[in-house]
Amino acid sequence: MTFLACLGAMFVQTIPHAFAETIEETAAVCSGCHGEKGIPTEKNIPIIWGQMEGYLYLQLRDLKKGARKNEIMSAIVADMDRDTMAALASYFAAKPWPALGQPSASDKDAGTAQTANSSVGCSGCHLDQYQGTGTAPRLAGQNHDYLIKTMTEFRTGERGNNPGMTSLMKATSESDLAALANYLAGF
Repeated sequence: MTFLACLGAMFVQTIPHAFAETIEETAAVCSGCHGEKGIPTEKNIPIIWGQMEGYLYLQLRDLKKGARKNEIMSAIVADMDRDTMAALASYFAAKPWPALGQPSASDKDAGTAQTANSSVGCSGCHLDQYQGTGTAPRLAGQNHDYLIKTMTEFRTGERGNNPGMTSLMKATSESDLAALANYLAGF
């Protein structure tokens, strides 16, 4: 059912503003995958409610330009103009971050994650509580499966819209990435 909801959202958005006239109507299309209350329909889909406005805008822009690859999202943003993308980023940034109730990391994973952070400096951009700022996304409480998927895509180069992240993830072992995902999801 969630796949069909995502396809429906893609269909609605690819007809340029035929159905969506307000930012709320446009944002409603996003709910097909990202959830009506901010909890995504699938665990490998990111939380966008309460995410950093600058980050959200850059991701929409990169998806539109093709610098970030995602077949469904690329189709959805294809006909969006800059003002619509900026308005969507602002709209979702103003929403409250949803609590997913993910478990806290084990002491072992927390220690491994903190050591990895010391090595690659996650908190240098994402801040001490991993709440993000500006164009650096919030990581604390993000969907676990999305975190591991994204870190792995940066590591393999599949996601290339942030070369700095690619370098940092290549410098991080797969076991450290797994510990980071557990730690950040339960933070």
